[in-house]
Amino acid sequence: MSDETPKIVYVFTHGPDMPKRSATPFYLATAAAAMDADVSIFFTMEGSLLLKKGLAEDLKIPRVQGEGAPLITFINQALSLGVKLYVCQPSLDLSGLTMDDLIDGVELIGGAAFNEMALEADTVISF
Repeated sequence: MSDETPKIVYVFTHGPDMPKRSATPFYLATAAAAMDADVSIFFTMEGSLLLKKGLAEDLKIPRVQGEGAPLITFINQALSLGVKLYVCQPSLDLSGLTMDDLIDGVELIGGAAFNEMALEADTVISF
């Protein structure tokens, strides 16, 4: 990616207790990646729980009509377009999770790495 490629970071703080809000960051990140942006999603607080193996397959995203799709559908779409997924080390510790508990494709970072990512981004959006 060139220096002119727009960089967007989405910060994901809510978890499986709010399924209506769970797909939106993936949907927006996927759309931005399709527009050739460099896109990352940073999971912290309760958001880290959404990356737990098995949860995304079971968590259905509600629709106005019909049953809806499992969250893993939105995650896989994002990953297929190059969206990078990062998880906050302290939030894993607080949740009692390890990297082995998470889906493939997630990278562990700390606060300094996130701050650097946010400083380099053109846009930071929080959910």
